[in-house]
Amino acid sequence: MSSKDKQKNWQEIKKKKLKERQEEASIVRKIVLVCLFLFLIAFTAAGYYAYSYVTSALGPVDETDEQLIDVEIPIGSNSTRIGNILEENGLVKNASFFRYYIRYKNETGFQAGDYQLSRSMDLDEIIAALKEGTVYQEYALSFTVPEGRWLERILEIIADNTNHELEEIREKVQDEEYIESLIDRYSILTEDILAEGIRWPLEGYLFPARYDFVEEKPSIETIIEAMLQRTEQIIGRYFADVEESDYNIHEIMTLASIVEGEAQKAEDRYKISGVLYNRLDRNMRLEVDPTVAYAHGEHFSRTLYEHLDIDSPYNTYRVVGIPIGPINNPGEAAIKATLQPEENDYLFFYARTDGEVMYTKTFQEHQEVLREYRD
Repeated sequence: MSSKDKQKNWQEIKKKKLKERQEEASIVRKIVLVCLFLFLIAFTAAGYYAYSYVTSALGPVDETDEQLIDVEIPIGSNSTRIGNILEENGLVKNASFFRYYIRYKNETGFQAGDYQLSRSMDLDEIIAALKEGTVYQEYALSFTVPEGRWLERILEIIADNTNHELEEIREKVQDEEYIESLIDRYSILTEDILAEGIRWPLEGYLFPARYDFVEEKPSIETIIEAMLQRTEQIIGRYFADVEESDYNIHEIMTLASIVEGEAQKAEDRYKISGVLYNRLDRNMRLEVDPTVAYAHGEHFSRTLYEHLDIDSPYNTYRVVGIPIGPINNPGEAAIKATLQPEENDYLFFYARTDGEVMYTKTFQEHQEVLREYRD
Protein backbone atom coordinates (compact mmCIF):
# COMPACT_ATOMS: atom_id res chain seq x y z
CA MET A 1 0.00 0.00 0.00
CA SER A 2 1.39 3.38 -0.98
CA SER A 3 1.91 6.14 1.53
CA LYS A 4 -0.85 8.06 -0.17
CA ASP A 5 -3.31 5.19 0.32
CA LYS A 6 -2.22 4.77 3.92
CA GLN A 7 -2.83 8.44 4.62
CA LYS A 8 -6.24 8.23 2.98
CA ASN A 9 -7.13 5.14 5.00
CA TRP A 10 -6.00 6.81 8.21
CA GLN A 11 -8.16 9.86 7.51
CA GLU A 12 -11.20 7.64 6.93
CA ILE A 13 -10.56 5.87 10.23
CA LYS A 14 -10.28 9.23 12.03
CA LYS A 15 -13.51 10.42 10.42
CA LYS A 16 -15.26 7.20 11.47
CA LYS A 17 -14.04 7.47 15.05
CA LEU A 18 -14.98 11.14 15.20
CA LYS A 19 -18.47 10.29 13.91
CA GLU A 20 -18.79 7.53 16.52
CA ARG A 21 -17.75 9.93 19.30
CA GLN A 22 -20.21 12.50 18.05
CA GLU A 23 -22.99 9.90 18.02
CA GLU A 24 -22.06 8.76 21.54
CA ALA A 25 -22.02 12.37 22.73
CA SER A 26 -25.41 12.90 21.14
CA ILE A 27 -26.82 9.82 22.89
CA VAL A 28 -25.38 10.94 26.22
CA ARG A 29 -26.89 14.41 25.77
CA LYS A 30 -30.29 12.84 25.00
CA ILE A 31 -30.06 10.60 28.06
CA VAL A 32 -29.12 13.56 30.25
CA LEU A 33 -31.96 15.63 28.82
CA VAL A 34 -34.46 12.79 29.36
CA CYS A 35 -33.23 12.29 32.95
CA LEU A 36 -33.51 16.02 33.63
CA PHE A 37 -36.98 16.03 32.12
CA LEU A 38 -38.09 13.07 34.20
CA PHE A 39 -36.59 14.65 37.30
CA LEU A 40 -38.46 17.87 36.65
CA ILE A 41 -41.70 15.93 36.15
CA ALA A 42 -41.14 13.96 39.38
CA PHE A 43 -40.20 17.12 41.28
CA THR A 44 -43.26 18.95 39.95
CA ALA A 45 -45.52 15.99 40.72
CA ALA A 46 -44.11 15.66 44.25
CA GLY A 47 -44.58 19.37 44.80
CA TYR A 48 -48.12 19.25 43.49
CA TYR A 49 -48.91 16.19 45.63
CA ALA A 50 -47.46 17.85 48.74
CA TYR A 51 -49.40 21.04 48.01
CA SER A 52 -52.61 19.09 47.40
CA TYR A 53 -52.13 17.02 50.55
CA VAL A 54 -51.51 20.06 52.76
CA THR A 55 -54.40 21.97 51.19
CA SER A 56 -56.70 18.98 51.68
CA ALA A 57 -55.56 18.43 55.28
CA LEU A 58 -56.13 22.09 56.13
CA GLY A 59 -59.59 22.15 54.59
CA PRO A 60 -62.85 20.64 55.85
CA VAL A 61 -63.25 16.88 55.88
CA ASP A 62 -66.64 17.42 54.20
CA GLU A 63 -67.65 21.02 53.55
CA THR A 64 -71.26 19.94 52.92
CA ASP A 65 -71.68 18.13 56.25
CA GLU A 66 -72.78 20.67 58.84
CA GLN A 67 -74.11 18.13 61.33
CA LEU A 68 -72.79 18.96 64.80
CA ILE A 69 -70.72 16.28 66.50
CA ASP A 70 -70.36 16.17 70.27
CA VAL A 71 -66.68 16.02 71.23
CA GLU A 72 -65.19 15.84 74.70
CA ILE A 73 -61.63 17.05 75.30
CA PRO A 74 -60.66 15.71 78.74
CA ILE A 75 -58.68 17.77 81.23
CA GLY A 76 -54.93 17.35 80.71
CA SER A 77 -55.17 16.32 77.04
CA ASN A 78 -52.00 17.00 75.04
CA SER A 79 -51.86 17.74 71.31
CA THR A 80 -51.46 14.06 70.43
CA ARG A 81 -54.57 13.04 72.34
CA ILE A 82 -56.58 15.96 70.97
CA GLY A 83 -55.54 15.05 67.43
CA ASN A 84 -56.56 11.43 67.98
CA ILE A 85 -59.94 12.47 69.38
CA LEU A 86 -60.57 14.73 66.39
CA GLU A 87 -59.56 11.99 63.92
CA GLU A 88 -61.70 9.36 65.68
CA ASN A 89 -64.68 11.68 65.32
CA GLY A 90 -63.93 12.29 61.65
CA LEU A 91 -63.21 16.00 62.16
CA VAL A 92 -59.64 15.98 60.84
CA LYS A 93 -58.13 13.76 58.18
CA ASN A 94 -54.90 13.00 60.00
CA ALA A 95 -54.06 13.32 63.70
CA SER A 96 -50.31 13.56 63.02
CA PHE A 97 -50.81 16.42 60.56
CA PHE A 98 -52.88 18.23 63.20
CA ARG A 99 -50.06 17.83 65.71
CA TYR A 100 -47.36 19.05 63.30
CA TYR A 101 -49.51 21.95 62.11
CA ILE A 102 -50.17 23.37 65.56
CA ARG A 103 -46.47 22.97 66.36
CA TYR A 104 -45.57 24.86 63.16
CA LYS A 105 -48.02 27.65 64.06
CA ASN A 106 -47.00 27.53 67.71
CA GLU A 107 -50.63 27.11 68.77
CA THR A 108 -51.22 26.58 72.48
CA GLY A 109 -53.91 27.16 75.07
CA PHE A 110 -56.37 24.45 74.07
CA GLN A 111 -59.22 24.18 76.56
CA ALA A 112 -60.76 21.06 78.02
CA GLY A 113 -64.50 20.79 77.68
CA ASP A 114 -67.41 19.62 75.59
CA TYR A 115 -67.60 20.95 72.03
CA GLN A 116 -69.95 20.74 69.10
CA LEU A 117 -67.90 20.68 65.93
CA SER A 118 -68.71 19.75 62.34
CA ARG A 119 -66.87 18.26 59.36
CA SER A 120 -67.57 21.45 57.43
CA MET A 121 -65.07 23.31 59.65
CA ASP A 122 -61.51 23.70 58.39
CA LEU A 123 -58.50 23.08 60.60
CA ASP A 124 -58.03 26.72 61.62
CA GLU A 125 -61.69 26.99 62.64
CA ILE A 126 -61.41 23.86 64.79
CA ILE A 127 -58.23 25.17 66.42
CA ALA A 128 -59.92 28.51 67.15
CA ALA A 129 -62.89 26.73 68.74
CA LEU A 130 -60.66 24.60 70.93
CA LYS A 131 -58.67 27.65 72.06
CA GLU A 132 -61.80 29.64 72.84
CA GLY A 133 -62.94 26.82 75.09
CA THR A 134 -66.20 26.03 76.81
CA VAL A 135 -67.29 25.99 80.37
CA TYR A 136 -66.21 22.55 81.49
CA GLN A 137 -69.39 20.87 82.58
CA GLU A 138 -69.56 19.18 85.92
CA TYR A 139 -71.84 16.18 85.54
CA ALA A 140 -73.98 14.71 88.25
CA LEU A 141 -73.63 11.23 86.75
CA SER A 142 -71.01 9.66 84.47
CA PHE A 143 -70.19 6.09 83.52
CA THR A 144 -68.32 4.31 80.74
CA VAL A 145 -69.35 1.29 78.69
CA PRO A 146 -66.36 -0.58 77.15
CA GLU A 147 -66.48 -2.02 73.64
CA GLY A 148 -67.72 -5.55 73.04
CA ARG A 149 -69.72 -6.05 76.24
CA TRP A 150 -72.85 -8.15 76.27
CA LEU A 151 -76.03 -6.19 76.92
CA GLU A 152 -76.44 -8.00 80.24
CA ARG A 153 -73.14 -6.52 81.42
CA ILE A 154 -74.13 -3.04 80.21
CA LEU A 155 -77.32 -3.23 82.27
CA GLU A 156 -75.20 -4.11 85.29
CA ILE A 157 -72.97 -1.07 84.65
CA ILE A 158 -76.05 1.15 84.52
CA ALA A 159 -77.43 -0.37 87.73
CA ASP A 160 -74.07 0.02 89.49
CA ASN A 161 -73.87 3.71 88.63
CA THR A 162 -77.46 4.83 89.08
CA ASN A 163 -80.32 4.47 91.52
CA HIS A 164 -82.10 1.99 89.25
CA GLU A 165 -82.41 -1.66 90.21
CA LEU A 166 -81.03 -4.19 87.75
CA GLU A 167 -84.33 -6.03 87.46
CA GLU A 168 -86.14 -2.77 86.74
CA ILE A 169 -83.72 -2.02 83.88
CA ARG A 170 -84.00 -5.56 82.51
CA GLU A 171 -87.77 -5.30 82.41
CA LYS A 172 -87.63 -2.00 80.53
CA VAL A 173 -85.34 -3.25 77.75
CA GLN A 174 -87.56 -6.32 77.32
CA ASP A 175 -90.81 -4.34 77.25
CA GLU A 176 -92.12 -4.98 73.74
CA GLU A 177 -94.29 -1.86 73.73
CA TYR A 178 -91.28 0.27 74.65
CA ILE A 179 -89.12 -1.46 72.03
CA GLU A 180 -91.78 -0.84 69.38
CA SER A 181 -91.76 2.86 70.27
CA LEU A 182 -87.98 2.93 69.86
CA ILE A 183 -88.25 1.27 66.44
CA ASP A 184 -90.59 4.06 65.38
CA ARG A 185 -88.10 6.73 66.50
CA TYR A 186 -84.69 5.35 65.55
CA SER A 187 -83.78 4.53 61.96
CA ILE A 188 -81.13 2.01 63.07
CA LEU A 189 -83.78 -0.20 64.68
CA THR A 190 -85.99 -2.50 62.63
CA GLU A 191 -88.48 -5.24 63.36
CA ASP A 192 -85.56 -7.69 63.09
CA ILE A 193 -84.72 -6.96 66.72
CA LEU A 194 -88.04 -8.52 67.75
CA ALA A 195 -87.62 -11.71 65.74
CA GLU A 196 -88.38 -14.96 67.54
CA GLY A 197 -85.23 -16.25 69.17
CA ILE A 198 -83.64 -12.85 69.83
CA ARG A 199 -82.29 -12.83 73.38
CA TRP A 200 -82.12 -9.07 73.89
CA PRO A 201 -83.78 -6.77 71.31
CA LEU A 202 -81.29 -3.94 71.88
CA GLU A 203 -78.18 -6.13 71.85
CA GLY A 204 -75.64 -4.49 69.53
CA TYR A 205 -77.28 -1.05 69.59
CA LEU A 206 -76.16 0.35 72.97
CA PHE A 207 -73.02 2.13 71.87
CA PRO A 208 -69.90 1.71 74.03
CA ALA A 209 -68.73 5.14 75.20
CA ARG A 210 -68.63 7.49 78.17
CA TYR A 211 -72.02 8.88 79.11
CA ASP A 212 -72.51 12.08 81.10
CA PHE A 213 -75.75 13.34 82.59
CA VAL A 214 -76.41 16.72 84.15
CA GLU A 215 -79.31 15.39 86.18
CA GLU A 216 -78.45 13.22 89.14
CA LYS A 217 -81.16 10.63 88.53
CA PRO A 218 -81.86 10.27 84.80
CA SER A 219 -84.62 7.84 83.90
CA ILE A 220 -83.90 4.45 82.39
CA GLU A 221 -85.42 5.72 79.14
CA THR A 222 -83.09 8.74 79.12
CA ILE A 223 -80.04 6.52 79.57
CA ILE A 224 -81.03 3.92 76.99
CA GLU A 225 -81.99 6.51 74.42
CA ALA A 226 -78.73 8.43 74.90
CA MET A 227 -76.92 5.22 73.95
CA LEU A 228 -79.16 4.62 70.94
CA GLN A 229 -78.63 8.20 69.77
CA ARG A 230 -74.88 7.68 69.93
CA THR A 231 -75.17 4.52 67.83
CA GLU A 232 -77.32 6.34 65.28
CA GLN A 233 -74.77 9.15 65.13
CA ILE A 234 -71.91 6.71 64.53
CA ILE A 235 -73.80 4.80 61.82
CA GLY A 236 -74.60 8.12 60.17
CA ARG A 237 -70.89 8.69 59.58
CA TYR A 238 -70.85 5.66 57.29
CA PHE A 239 -74.17 6.24 55.57
CA ALA A 240 -72.66 5.83 52.08
CA ASP A 241 -71.09 2.50 53.05
CA VAL A 242 -74.37 1.28 54.51
CA GLU A 243 -76.19 2.26 51.32
CA GLU A 244 -73.68 0.36 49.17
CA SER A 245 -73.74 -2.76 51.34
CA ASP A 246 -75.58 -5.90 50.28
CA TYR A 247 -76.73 -6.33 53.88
CA ASN A 248 -79.23 -4.46 56.02
CA ILE A 249 -78.30 -2.52 59.14
CA HIS A 250 -79.23 -5.39 61.50
CA GLU A 251 -76.98 -7.78 59.59
CA ILE A 252 -74.18 -5.21 59.53
CA MET A 253 -74.40 -4.71 63.29
CA THR A 254 -74.40 -8.48 63.76
CA LEU A 255 -71.25 -8.87 61.67
CA ALA A 256 -69.66 -5.92 63.49
CA SER A 257 -70.29 -7.62 66.82
CA ILE A 258 -68.49 -10.72 65.53
CA VAL A 259 -65.55 -8.61 64.36
CA GLU A 260 -65.51 -6.95 67.79
CA GLY A 261 -65.55 -10.33 69.50
CA GLU A 262 -62.73 -11.80 67.42
CA ALA A 263 -60.22 -8.99 66.82
CA GLN A 264 -58.00 -7.46 69.47
CA LYS A 265 -55.81 -5.44 67.09
CA ALA A 266 -56.95 -2.72 64.70
CA GLU A 267 -55.43 -4.27 61.57
CA ASP A 268 -57.14 -7.60 62.27
CA ARG A 269 -60.61 -6.07 62.24
CA TYR A 270 -60.43 -5.36 58.51
CA LYS A 271 -58.88 -8.74 57.68
CA ILE A 272 -61.41 -10.69 59.75
CA SER A 273 -64.21 -8.68 58.19
CA GLY A 274 -62.89 -9.69 54.78
CA VAL A 275 -62.82 -13.35 55.80
CA LEU A 276 -66.42 -13.21 57.00
CA TYR A 277 -67.59 -11.75 53.70
CA ASN A 278 -65.56 -14.35 51.77
CA ARG A 279 -67.31 -17.14 53.65
CA LEU A 280 -70.73 -15.56 53.16
CA ASP A 281 -70.07 -15.20 49.43
CA ARG A 282 -69.37 -18.95 49.26
CA ASN A 283 -72.41 -19.87 51.38
CA MET A 284 -70.13 -21.25 54.10
CA ARG A 285 -70.98 -21.25 57.79
CA LEU A 286 -69.12 -18.48 59.62
CA GLU A 287 -68.03 -20.82 62.45
CA VAL A 288 -66.81 -18.17 64.90
CA ASP A 289 -66.35 -19.02 68.57
CA PRO A 290 -67.83 -15.85 70.17
CA THR A 291 -71.24 -16.79 68.77
CA VAL A 292 -71.02 -20.13 70.55
CA ALA A 293 -70.27 -18.46 73.87
CA TYR A 294 -73.21 -16.11 73.36
CA ALA A 295 -75.47 -19.04 72.49
CA HIS A 296 -74.53 -20.66 75.79
CA GLY A 297 -74.77 -17.37 77.68
CA GLU A 298 -71.35 -18.07 79.13
CA HIS A 299 -67.84 -16.87 78.34
CA PHE A 300 -65.36 -19.68 77.64
CA SER A 301 -61.61 -19.44 78.02
CA ARG A 302 -61.48 -21.97 75.18
CA THR A 303 -64.25 -23.23 72.93
CA LEU A 304 -64.45 -27.03 72.97
CA TYR A 305 -66.03 -29.35 70.41
CA GLU A 306 -68.74 -30.22 72.92
CA HIS A 307 -69.79 -26.54 72.98
CA LEU A 308 -70.45 -26.47 69.24
CA ASP A 309 -73.56 -28.66 69.29
CA ILE A 310 -75.87 -26.19 71.02
CA ASP A 311 -79.08 -25.62 69.07
CA SER A 312 -79.27 -21.83 68.86
CA PRO A 313 -79.92 -19.25 66.11
CA TYR A 314 -76.74 -17.55 67.34
CA ASN A 315 -74.50 -20.61 66.86
CA THR A 316 -72.64 -20.04 63.59
CA TYR A 317 -71.30 -23.60 63.63
CA ARG A 318 -74.85 -24.75 62.90
CA VAL A 319 -76.48 -21.71 61.27
CA VAL A 320 -75.62 -20.93 57.65
CA GLY A 321 -75.06 -17.23 57.02
CA ILE A 322 -75.39 -14.37 59.48
CA PRO A 323 -76.82 -15.29 62.90
CA ILE A 324 -80.11 -13.91 64.16
CA GLY A 325 -78.62 -10.83 65.83
CA PRO A 326 -75.59 -9.13 67.41
CA ILE A 327 -73.66 -10.99 70.10
CA ASN A 328 -72.26 -7.89 71.82
CA ASN A 329 -72.20 -4.12 71.44
CA PRO A 330 -69.46 -3.16 68.96
CA GLY A 331 -67.46 0.05 68.90
CA GLU A 332 -66.95 2.36 65.94
CA ALA A 333 -63.72 0.67 64.81
CA ALA A 334 -65.49 -2.69 64.40
CA ILE A 335 -68.45 -1.08 62.62
CA LYS A 336 -66.13 0.74 60.23
CA ALA A 337 -64.15 -2.43 59.51
CA THR A 338 -67.37 -4.31 58.79
CA LEU A 339 -68.44 -1.68 56.29
CA GLN A 340 -64.95 -1.34 54.78
CA PRO A 341 -63.53 -4.89 54.80
CA GLU A 342 -60.09 -5.74 53.50
CA GLU A 343 -60.21 -7.62 50.21
CA ASN A 344 -58.26 -10.85 50.67
CA ASP A 345 -58.34 -14.53 49.72
CA TYR A 346 -58.53 -15.94 53.24
CA LEU A 347 -61.35 -18.26 54.23
CA PHE A 348 -60.14 -19.24 57.71
CA PHE A 349 -58.55 -17.59 60.70
CA TYR A 350 -57.57 -18.66 64.18
CA ALA A 351 -57.37 -16.05 66.94
CA ARG A 352 -54.80 -16.99 69.57
CA THR A 353 -55.19 -16.03 73.22
CA ASP A 354 -52.25 -13.60 72.92
CA GLY A 355 -54.15 -11.59 70.30
CA GLU A 356 -52.27 -12.86 67.24
CA VAL A 357 -54.50 -14.03 64.40
CA MET A 358 -53.41 -16.71 61.92
CA TYR A 359 -54.99 -16.49 58.45
CA THR A 360 -55.22 -19.35 55.96
CA LYS A 361 -56.77 -19.92 52.54
CA THR A 362 -57.57 -23.63 52.68
CA PHE A 363 -59.16 -25.99 55.19
CA GLN A 364 -55.99 -28.10 55.24
CA GLU A 365 -53.84 -25.09 56.14
CA HIS A 366 -56.36 -24.15 58.84
CA GLN A 367 -56.20 -27.64 60.35
CA GLU A 368 -52.42 -27.43 60.46
CA VAL A 369 -52.64 -24.13 62.35
CA LEU A 370 -55.13 -25.65 64.81
CA ARG A 371 -52.89 -28.67 65.44
CA GLU A 372 -49.88 -26.43 65.99
CA TYR A 373 -51.41 -23.83 68.25
CA ARG A 374 -54.28 -25.58 69.99
CA ASP A 375 -52.21 -28.58 70.94
